Amino acid sequence: TDLPKNHGRRSERITGGSTGEPVRVIGTSITGFEWRVFTLRDHLWHRRNFRLKLAAIRFVDNQAASPPDGVISDNWGSATRDIETGPCTVLSITSTTEEQAQWLKRQDPDYFLSYPSAIVALAELFLDRGETLPNLREVRTFGEVVEPHVRTVCREAWDVPVIDAYSSEEFGYLALQCPEHEHYHVQSENVLVEILNDDGQPCQSGEVGKVVVTSLHNFAMPLLRYEIGDYAEVGSPCACGRGLPVLKQIIGRQRNMFILPNGETRWPQIDAQDIAGAFDDLPPITKFQLVQKTVQRLEANLVVARPLTTIEEDTIRAYLQRGLGYEFDVRFCYVDDIPRSPRGKFEEFRSEVKRG
Repeated sequence: TDLPKNHGRRSERITGGSTGEPVRVIGTSITGFEWRVFTLRDHLWHRRNFRLKLAAIRFVDNQAASPPDGVISDNWGSATRDIETGPCTVLSITSTTEEQAQWLKRQDPDYFLSYPSAIVALAELFLDRGETLPNLREVRTFGEVVEPHVRTVCREAWDVPVIDAYSSEEFGYLALQCPEHEHYHVQSENVLVEILNDDGQPCQSGEVGKVVVTSLHNFAMPLLRYEIGDYAEVGSPCACGRGLPVLKQIIGRQRNMFILPNGETRWPQIDAQDIAGAFDDLPPITKFQLVQKTVQRLEANLVVARPLTTIEEDTIRAYLQRGLGYEFDVRFCYVDDIPRSPRGKFEEFRSEVKRG
Protein backbone atom coordinates (compact mmCIF):
# COMPACT_ATOMS: atom_id res chain seq x y z
CA THR A 1 0.00 0.00 0.00
CA ASP A 2 3.01 2.31 0.44
CA LEU A 3 3.70 2.95 -3.23
CA PRO A 4 6.78 5.14 -3.90
CA LYS A 5 5.64 8.60 -4.97
CA ASN A 6 7.85 8.62 -8.07
CA HIS A 7 5.97 5.56 -9.39
CA GLY A 8 3.01 7.81 -10.13
CA ARG A 9 -0.65 6.94 -10.10
CA ARG A 10 -2.18 3.50 -10.04
CA SER A 11 -4.05 2.21 -13.08
CA GLU A 12 -6.14 -0.90 -13.69
CA ARG A 13 -6.28 -3.35 -16.58
CA ILE A 14 -8.26 -6.52 -17.18
CA THR A 15 -6.41 -9.35 -18.90
CA GLY A 16 -7.83 -11.33 -21.81
CA GLY A 17 -7.64 -14.54 -19.79
CA SER A 18 -4.05 -15.75 -20.24
CA THR A 19 -4.45 -18.07 -17.27
CA GLY A 20 -7.91 -19.29 -18.28
CA GLU A 21 -9.90 -16.52 -16.61
CA PRO A 22 -9.66 -12.72 -16.88
CA VAL A 23 -7.48 -11.19 -14.15
CA ARG A 24 -7.62 -7.67 -12.69
CA VAL A 25 -4.15 -6.15 -12.81
CA ILE A 26 -3.02 -2.94 -11.11
CA GLY A 27 -0.14 -0.96 -12.61
CA THR A 28 1.50 2.42 -12.14
CA SER A 29 2.83 5.28 -14.22
CA ILE A 30 6.13 3.38 -14.28
CA THR A 31 4.61 0.26 -15.87
CA GLY A 32 2.80 2.43 -18.43
CA PHE A 33 6.11 4.14 -19.21
CA GLU A 34 7.71 0.72 -19.79
CA TRP A 35 4.98 -0.22 -22.31
CA ARG A 36 5.97 2.87 -24.31
CA VAL A 37 9.72 2.27 -23.95
CA PHE A 38 9.62 -1.28 -25.29
CA THR A 39 7.23 -0.33 -28.08
CA LEU A 40 9.76 2.28 -29.13
CA ARG A 41 12.59 -0.26 -28.85
CA ASP A 42 10.68 -2.57 -31.21
CA HIS A 43 10.30 0.28 -33.74
CA LEU A 44 13.99 1.12 -33.53
CA TRP A 45 15.22 -2.49 -33.67
CA HIS A 46 13.32 -3.02 -36.91
CA ARG A 47 14.23 0.41 -38.31
CA ARG A 48 10.70 1.49 -39.10
CA ASN A 49 10.25 4.77 -40.88
CA PHE A 50 8.14 6.89 -38.53
CA ARG A 51 6.94 9.11 -41.36
CA LEU A 52 5.01 6.26 -43.02
CA LYS A 53 1.47 4.95 -42.51
CA LEU A 54 0.46 2.31 -39.94
CA ALA A 55 -2.81 0.36 -40.13
CA ALA A 56 -4.12 -1.88 -37.36
CA ILE A 57 -7.02 -4.32 -37.08
CA ARG A 58 -7.46 -5.10 -33.40
CA PHE A 59 -9.75 -5.12 -30.40
CA VAL A 60 -11.30 -1.71 -29.70
CA ASP A 61 -13.51 -1.27 -26.63
CA ASN A 62 -15.98 1.08 -28.30
CA GLN A 63 -17.73 1.51 -31.64
CA ALA A 64 -15.45 4.27 -32.89
CA ALA A 65 -13.39 1.96 -35.13
CA SER A 66 -16.34 0.19 -36.77
CA PRO A 67 -16.40 -0.53 -40.51
CA PRO A 68 -16.37 0.67 -43.16
CA ASP A 69 -14.03 3.55 -42.23
CA GLY A 70 -12.60 2.79 -38.78
CA VAL A 71 -10.76 5.69 -37.17
CA ILE A 72 -7.64 7.66 -38.01
CA SER A 73 -5.15 9.59 -35.89
CA ASP A 74 -2.15 11.67 -36.85
CA ASN A 75 0.28 9.65 -34.70
CA TRP A 76 1.13 5.97 -34.23
CA GLY A 77 0.30 6.04 -30.52
CA SER A 78 1.45 6.89 -27.02
CA ALA A 79 4.97 5.47 -27.53
CA THR A 80 5.62 7.95 -30.35
CA ARG A 81 3.66 10.94 -29.06
CA ASP A 82 6.85 13.03 -28.93
CA ILE A 83 7.91 11.89 -32.42
CA GLU A 84 6.40 13.15 -35.65
CA THR A 85 4.93 10.11 -37.39
CA GLY A 86 2.67 9.32 -40.28
CA PRO A 87 -1.01 8.54 -39.69
CA CYS A 88 -2.38 5.50 -37.86
CA THR A 89 -5.67 3.97 -38.98
CA VAL A 90 -7.57 1.42 -36.89
CA LEU A 91 -10.42 -0.98 -37.68
CA SER A 92 -12.22 -3.12 -35.11
CA ILE A 93 -11.46 -6.86 -35.22
CA THR A 94 -15.22 -7.48 -34.97
CA SER A 95 -15.50 -6.58 -38.67
CA THR A 96 -15.75 -9.34 -41.28
CA THR A 97 -12.77 -10.50 -43.35
CA GLU A 98 -14.36 -8.94 -46.45
CA GLU A 99 -14.80 -5.60 -44.65
CA GLN A 100 -11.21 -5.80 -43.47
CA ALA A 101 -9.92 -6.53 -46.98
CA GLN A 102 -11.78 -3.62 -48.54
CA TRP A 103 -10.64 -1.29 -45.75
CA LEU A 104 -7.04 -2.47 -46.05
CA LYS A 105 -6.99 -1.84 -49.82
CA ARG A 106 -8.30 1.69 -49.29
CA GLN A 107 -5.72 2.39 -46.61
CA ASP A 108 -2.79 0.80 -48.53
CA PRO A 109 -0.50 1.07 -45.46
CA ASP A 110 3.25 0.75 -45.14
CA TYR A 111 2.96 -1.24 -41.88
CA PHE A 112 0.09 -3.53 -40.89
CA LEU A 113 -0.57 -4.75 -37.34
CA SER A 114 -3.10 -7.44 -36.33
CA TYR A 115 -3.66 -10.91 -34.90
CA PRO A 116 -2.04 -13.80 -36.82
CA SER A 117 -5.40 -15.50 -37.51
CA ALA A 118 -6.84 -12.32 -39.07
CA ILE A 119 -3.70 -11.76 -41.13
CA VAL A 120 -3.75 -15.30 -42.52
CA ALA A 121 -7.40 -14.96 -43.59
CA LEU A 122 -6.65 -11.66 -45.32
CA ALA A 123 -3.47 -12.85 -47.02
CA GLU A 124 -5.24 -15.92 -48.39
CA LEU A 125 -8.11 -13.75 -49.65
CA PHE A 126 -5.66 -11.43 -51.41
CA LEU A 127 -3.92 -14.44 -52.97
CA ASP A 128 -7.19 -15.91 -54.21
CA ARG A 129 -8.12 -12.61 -55.86
CA GLY A 130 -4.67 -11.82 -57.21
CA GLU A 131 -4.65 -8.52 -55.32
CA THR A 132 -1.81 -6.89 -53.43
CA LEU A 133 -0.87 -3.98 -51.17
CA PRO A 134 1.69 -1.98 -53.16
CA ASN A 135 3.14 0.04 -50.26
CA LEU A 136 3.24 -2.66 -47.58
CA ARG A 137 6.72 -3.16 -46.04
CA GLU A 138 6.04 -5.25 -42.94
CA VAL A 139 3.34 -7.19 -41.11
CA ARG A 140 3.37 -6.96 -37.32
CA THR A 141 1.63 -9.57 -35.14
CA PHE A 142 0.61 -9.88 -31.50
CA GLY A 143 -1.84 -11.69 -29.23
CA GLU A 144 -1.69 -15.19 -30.77
CA VAL A 145 0.90 -17.83 -31.61
CA VAL A 146 2.66 -17.26 -34.95
CA GLU A 147 2.69 -20.58 -36.80
CA PRO A 148 5.11 -21.02 -39.76
CA HIS A 149 2.17 -20.73 -42.19
CA VAL A 150 1.65 -17.10 -41.10
CA ARG A 151 5.10 -16.08 -42.31
CA THR A 152 4.81 -18.16 -45.48
CA VAL A 153 1.46 -16.79 -46.63
CA CYS A 154 2.52 -13.17 -45.96
CA ARG A 155 5.55 -13.70 -48.19
CA GLU A 156 3.38 -15.25 -50.89
CA ALA A 157 0.64 -12.61 -50.76
CA TRP A 158 2.55 -9.41 -50.09
CA ASP A 159 6.29 -10.30 -50.18
CA VAL A 160 6.83 -8.92 -46.68
CA PRO A 161 8.26 -10.28 -43.41
CA VAL A 162 6.27 -10.91 -40.22
CA ILE A 163 7.56 -9.31 -37.01
CA ASP A 164 6.01 -10.67 -33.82
CA ALA A 165 5.90 -9.38 -30.24
CA TYR A 166 5.20 -11.45 -27.14
CA SER A 167 3.33 -9.49 -24.47
CA SER A 168 0.66 -9.77 -21.78
CA GLU A 169 -1.64 -7.40 -19.94
CA GLU A 170 -0.05 -8.48 -16.65
CA PHE A 171 3.53 -7.56 -17.59
CA GLY A 172 3.62 -5.65 -20.85
CA TYR A 173 6.33 -6.80 -23.25
CA LEU A 174 7.92 -10.14 -22.40
CA ALA A 175 9.97 -10.67 -25.58
CA LEU A 176 10.52 -8.98 -28.93
CA GLN A 177 11.48 -10.64 -32.20
CA CYS A 178 15.15 -10.23 -33.07
CA PRO A 179 15.64 -7.94 -36.09
CA GLU A 180 18.08 -10.46 -37.58
CA HIS A 181 16.27 -13.73 -36.82
CA GLU A 182 12.78 -15.12 -36.18
CA HIS A 183 13.40 -15.96 -32.52
CA TYR A 184 12.67 -13.65 -29.59
CA HIS A 185 14.73 -11.69 -27.06
CA VAL A 186 13.39 -11.54 -23.50
CA GLN A 187 13.04 -7.94 -22.31
CA SER A 188 15.10 -8.54 -19.19
CA GLU A 189 15.10 -4.92 -18.06
CA ASN A 190 11.36 -5.33 -17.43
CA VAL A 191 10.80 -8.96 -16.44
CA LEU A 192 12.50 -12.12 -15.26
CA VAL A 193 11.30 -14.95 -17.52
CA GLU A 194 11.91 -18.58 -16.55
CA ILE A 195 11.09 -21.59 -18.75
CA LEU A 196 10.55 -24.53 -16.40
CA ASN A 197 9.93 -28.23 -16.97
CA ASP A 198 7.31 -30.32 -15.14
CA ASP A 199 9.73 -30.75 -12.21
CA GLY A 200 10.12 -26.99 -11.85
CA GLN A 201 13.69 -27.03 -13.19
CA PRO A 202 15.04 -24.61 -15.82
CA CYS A 203 14.80 -25.87 -19.38
CA GLN A 204 17.90 -25.99 -21.54
CA SER A 205 18.26 -24.86 -25.15
CA GLY A 206 15.82 -26.78 -27.37
CA GLU A 207 13.54 -27.80 -24.50
CA VAL A 208 9.92 -26.68 -24.09
CA GLY A 209 8.52 -25.65 -20.73
CA LYS A 210 5.99 -23.44 -19.00
CA VAL A 211 6.58 -19.70 -18.92
CA VAL A 212 6.99 -18.29 -15.40
CA VAL A 213 7.34 -14.51 -15.07
CA THR A 214 8.36 -12.08 -12.34
CA SER A 215 7.72 -8.34 -12.72
CA LEU A 216 10.67 -6.17 -11.75
CA HIS A 217 9.11 -2.72 -11.42
CA ASN A 218 5.40 -3.05 -10.62
CA PHE A 219 5.29 -2.09 -6.94
CA ALA A 220 1.49 -1.68 -6.99
CA MET A 221 0.87 -5.38 -7.72
CA PRO A 222 4.07 -7.44 -7.65
CA LEU A 223 3.70 -10.72 -9.53
CA LEU A 224 6.36 -13.20 -8.44
CA ARG A 225 7.03 -16.38 -10.42
CA TYR A 226 3.61 -16.08 -12.04
CA GLU A 227 2.59 -18.96 -14.33
CA ILE A 228 1.12 -17.08 -17.25
CA GLY A 229 -0.28 -20.24 -18.89
CA ASP A 230 2.04 -20.24 -21.91
CA TYR A 231 4.69 -22.68 -23.07
CA ALA A 232 7.86 -21.70 -24.93
CA GLU A 233 11.05 -23.23 -26.29
CA VAL A 234 14.40 -22.02 -24.97
CA GLY A 235 16.80 -20.80 -27.66
CA SER A 236 20.57 -20.67 -27.92
CA PRO A 237 22.48 -17.38 -27.42
CA CYS A 238 21.98 -15.08 -30.39
CA ALA A 239 24.80 -13.95 -32.65
CA CYS A 240 23.26 -10.49 -33.03
CA GLY A 241 25.18 -9.26 -29.99
CA ARG A 242 22.25 -7.99 -27.91
CA GLY A 243 22.98 -10.44 -25.09
CA LEU A 244 19.36 -10.82 -24.01
CA PRO A 245 17.96 -14.33 -23.30
CA VAL A 246 16.45 -16.10 -26.31
CA LEU A 247 13.11 -17.86 -26.78
CA LYS A 248 13.19 -19.86 -30.00
CA GLN A 249 9.41 -19.96 -30.27
CA ILE A 250 6.23 -19.38 -28.32
CA ILE A 251 4.33 -22.68 -28.38
CA GLY A 252 0.94 -21.77 -26.97
CA ARG A 253 -1.21 -21.79 -23.88
CA GLN A 254 -1.81 -24.74 -21.59
CA ARG A 255 -5.48 -24.78 -22.56
CA ASN A 256 -4.41 -25.27 -26.20
CA MET A 257 -2.74 -28.58 -25.26
CA PHE A 258 -4.74 -31.82 -25.58
CA ILE A 259 -4.71 -34.59 -22.98
CA LEU A 260 -4.65 -38.27 -23.93
CA PRO A 261 -6.44 -40.92 -21.82
CA ASN A 262 -3.08 -42.13 -20.45
CA GLY A 263 -2.28 -38.64 -19.12
CA GLU A 264 0.15 -37.67 -21.87
CA THR A 265 -0.26 -34.30 -23.55
CA ARG A 266 -0.07 -33.24 -27.20
CA TRP A 267 0.41 -29.91 -28.90
CA PRO A 268 -1.84 -30.04 -31.99
CA GLN A 269 0.24 -29.76 -35.17
CA ILE A 270 -2.69 -29.40 -37.54
CA ASP A 271 -3.43 -26.79 -40.18
CA ALA A 272 -6.87 -26.27 -41.70
CA GLN A 273 -5.16 -25.43 -45.00
CA ASP A 274 -3.48 -28.84 -45.02
CA ILE A 275 -6.88 -30.45 -44.48
CA ALA A 276 -8.45 -28.47 -47.31
CA GLY A 277 -5.51 -29.30 -49.56
CA ALA A 278 -6.25 -33.01 -49.26
CA PHE A 279 -9.26 -32.60 -51.55
CA ASP A 280 -9.38 -31.31 -55.11
CA ASP A 281 -13.00 -30.16 -54.91
CA LEU A 282 -13.46 -29.41 -51.20
CA PRO A 283 -14.73 -25.87 -50.58
CA PRO A 284 -12.34 -23.73 -48.51
CA ILE A 285 -12.56 -24.22 -44.77
CA THR A 286 -12.76 -20.58 -43.81
CA LYS A 287 -12.64 -21.21 -40.07
CA PHE A 288 -11.63 -24.25 -38.09
CA GLN A 289 -11.61 -24.94 -34.36
CA LEU A 290 -10.90 -28.18 -32.54
CA VAL A 291 -12.23 -28.46 -28.99
CA GLN A 292 -11.44 -31.34 -26.65
CA LYS A 293 -14.62 -32.07 -24.67
CA THR A 294 -13.39 -35.23 -22.85
CA VAL A 295 -10.23 -37.32 -22.91
CA GLN A 296 -11.87 -39.39 -25.65
CA ARG A 297 -13.94 -36.89 -27.65
CA LEU A 298 -13.15 -33.90 -29.85
CA GLU A 299 -15.51 -31.49 -31.57
CA ALA A 300 -14.42 -30.04 -34.90
CA ASN A 301 -16.21 -26.74 -35.47
CA LEU A 302 -16.18 -25.86 -39.16
CA VAL A 303 -17.28 -22.85 -41.18
CA VAL A 304 -17.55 -24.12 -44.78
CA ALA A 305 -19.42 -23.43 -47.99
CA ARG A 306 -21.21 -26.77 -47.66
CA PRO A 307 -21.26 -29.68 -45.20
CA LEU A 308 -18.75 -32.42 -45.91
CA THR A 309 -19.73 -35.81 -47.23
CA THR A 310 -19.28 -38.90 -45.09
CA ILE A 311 -16.14 -39.84 -47.03
CA GLU A 312 -14.69 -36.36 -46.57
CA GLU A 313 -15.43 -36.43 -42.83
CA ASP A 314 -13.76 -39.84 -42.52
CA THR A 315 -10.67 -38.54 -44.35
CA ILE A 316 -10.38 -35.51 -42.08
CA ARG A 317 -11.06 -37.60 -38.97
CA ALA A 318 -8.18 -39.92 -39.89
CA TYR A 319 -5.93 -36.91 -40.56
CA LEU A 320 -6.70 -35.47 -37.12
CA GLN A 321 -6.15 -38.80 -35.39
CA ARG A 322 -2.75 -39.20 -37.06
CA GLY A 323 -1.75 -35.64 -36.20
CA LEU A 324 -2.69 -36.08 -32.54
CA GLY A 325 -1.32 -39.59 -32.16
CA TYR A 326 -4.58 -40.99 -30.80
CA GLU A 327 -7.87 -42.23 -32.27
CA PHE A 328 -10.13 -39.62 -30.72
CA ASP A 329 -13.88 -39.74 -31.36
CA VAL A 330 -14.10 -36.72 -33.68
CA ARG A 331 -17.53 -35.17 -34.16
CA PHE A 332 -18.19 -32.46 -36.73
CA CYS A 333 -20.22 -29.34 -35.99
CA TYR A 334 -21.11 -26.99 -38.85
CA VAL A 335 -21.51 -23.41 -37.67
CA ASP A 336 -22.05 -20.01 -39.27
CA ASP A 337 -19.15 -18.48 -37.39
CA ILE A 338 -16.63 -19.17 -34.63
CA PRO A 339 -16.41 -16.11 -32.40
CA ARG A 340 -13.22 -14.58 -31.12
CA SER A 341 -12.60 -13.99 -27.42
CA PRO A 342 -13.95 -10.76 -25.89
CA ARG A 343 -10.56 -9.14 -26.59
CA GLY A 344 -10.34 -10.26 -30.19
CA LYS A 345 -8.13 -13.36 -30.02
CA PHE A 346 -8.87 -16.59 -31.86
CA GLU A 347 -7.97 -20.10 -30.71
CA GLU A 348 -7.85 -22.93 -33.22
CA PHE A 349 -7.35 -25.50 -30.45
CA ARG A 350 -8.81 -25.59 -26.96
CA SER A 351 -9.09 -28.28 -24.31
CA GLU A 352 -11.96 -28.17 -21.83
CA VAL A 353 -10.62 -31.17 -19.89
CA LYS A 354 -9.58 -30.31 -16.35
CA ARG A 355 -6.01 -31.20 -15.45
CA GLY A 356 -4.96 -33.16 -12.44
